[in-house]
Amino acid sequence: MDDPAIDIEALSKDQRLDLLERLWDSLRSDPASFGLSEGHRQELDGRLDRLDAEGPMGVPWEDVLQEMDDADLV
Repeated sequence: MDDPAIDIEALSKDQRLDLLERLWDSLRSDPASFGLSEGHRQELDGRLDRLDAEGPMGVPWEDVLQEMDDADLV
């Protein structure tokens, strides 16, 4: 890859952050083009297996509303 046409060191911190954000946005516009390594796929599969084994997590909405009502927050 050739050197970039932009002198990154000459940019201000805000300009570099803006450039970084624009680069990231351009990359995430097509995430499927990156694929996963086998190691990443195994890690994600393992995490999903653990979540499935633990069952649903969180508090049902009705319970949240009841707790808020009990505390006179609604």
